[in-house]
Amino acid sequence: MNFDGEDLSRKSLTDRLAPDETHVFRGCDLTETDLWGASLAGARFESCVLEQTDFRKADLDGAVFTGGGGLRVRFSDADLIDVTFTSVDLSAAQFGGALLTDASFTGCRLIGASLTGSRGTGFRVTRSNLTLANLGGCSMRGDVIEGVRFDEADLSGCDFTEATFSDCRLRGAKLLKTVFTRSDLRGADLGEIDDARLHAFAGATINRAQADAILAARGINVL
Repeated sequence: MNFDGEDLSRKSLTDRLAPDETHVFRGCDLTETDLWGASLAGARFESCVLEQTDFRKADLDGAVFTGGGGLRVRFSDADLIDVTFTSVDLSAAQFGGALLTDASFTGCRLIGASLTGSRGTGFRVTRSNLTLANLGGCSMRGDVIEGVRFDEADLSGCDFTEATFSDCRLRGAKLLKTVFTRSDLRGADLGEIDDARLHAFAGATINRAQADAILAARGINVL
């Protein structure tokens, strides 16, 4: 079923979507639309308004989101295997309990989003803004993380083992029990590093400029 430019705001669509069809939404207004438990595997959302859209418990496996977005989209407990988000505003989105295996976020705005408590084998983030996001306990083990802002994000308990950071920022990120073992942080802006944050970076590789800044902050000059 195709929806082109329709105002579907504040409607309940779950019963209108046949599970054996691929659904396409182009330029639709889905503000506060109820898609709780909907069958949306393989669906496409192109430049849609997603303000507080309710995707809780929906089957979104293989779905594609391109452009558009909105505040506080709810994906809690949804199936998001192989979902791709490209240039979508997902600020303050909720992903608690969602199955995010092999999901990808590219060029997305995830300011204040909550991915803590999500399930699955992991997701990839590229050229996206995760300022103030909560990723507590998530794994990006072995990932190449490029162009991501983690400023003031909660990365407590995250596993970045053997991950490579390129053009990333970690300024003010919360790093309680965060693991960076064998990760490459040479392409990251680490921000100010106190003793607690320095302990979190144990086992990681940094560059000479980063090392000099850490030592200088402790009154040690390297000649």
